[in-house]
Amino acid sequence: MLKQLKEDIQAVFARDPAARNTLEVLTTYPGIHALIMHRMAHELWKKDCKGSARLLSSFSRFTTGIEIHPGAKIGRRFFIDHGMGVVIGETAEIGDDVTLYHGVTLGGTTWNKGKRHPTLEDGVIIGAGAKILGPFTVGKGAKVGSNAVVTKAVPAGTTAVGNPARYISKYLPKDQDEARRRDYAESIGFQAYAATQDQSDPMLEGMRILLDRIQNNEKRMNTLCQRLSLLDPTFKKQQLNEQPYSEEELKIIEDVRRECEAQSSQSKP
Repeated sequence: MLKQLKEDIQAVFARDPAARNTLEVLTTYPGIHALIMHRMAHELWKKDCKGSARLLSSFSRFTTGIEIHPGAKIGRRFFIDHGMGVVIGETAEIGDDVTLYHGVTLGGTTWNKGKRHPTLEDGVIIGAGAKILGPFTVGKGAKVGSNAVVTKAVPAGTTAVGNPARYISKYLPKDQDEARRRDYAESIGFQAYAATQDQSDPMLEGMRILLDRIQNNEKRMNTLCQRLSLLDPTFKKQQLNEQPYSEEELKIIEDVRRECEAQSSQSKP
């Protein structure tokens, strides 16, 4: 128990630059208070003292604003930053070096008994306000962006953003895997709230591709009209300089293209 507590405190220092000393972490961090009481409640739950376990978890929720069911399984070096509004269901399973921010829900989508809450593997980061709903697995090293709603499995090393969540893959070298287990925050760099500045929006990237495709199709149509005019003099050559779009439509297209180019330029560096 004391060894686990020491590791939990070290995890706070590794992932929160605001932490100054051990006494401050023990006395002012609700995530640590909730985790200590959960470990005690979980032991009571395993010993079939379920009433006492639920009573302790209810007291923990009252004092910290963090609700963790005593049946939930939590690994080592677990860190809840800020913590208010975090909900972790009964059958949730959390691996080592996992980080949760305030407002996160690890919930279920069914009233049936059995496994109904998610499993978070090692090194997962869940941003503020994210909802992970259902009995699936969030893979090792995955990240879920703030306010994302995830209802299906997230592959390892993938970032999930949006509602419903879209997946952005990122290659993770295998030689860093063992180093991350030893010290996750130091080995690959801790990214607060599961947010990265160099990741492009897949929806804007798709819009950029569609705009390029439309432009190519217009060029092909103009070329086809020119060739038909050469083959058949009676063919009414269309005015190639005539603009097929109104001024308002052109302004919308230009704004979308400018936004797509800005996203692409941010992702390249």
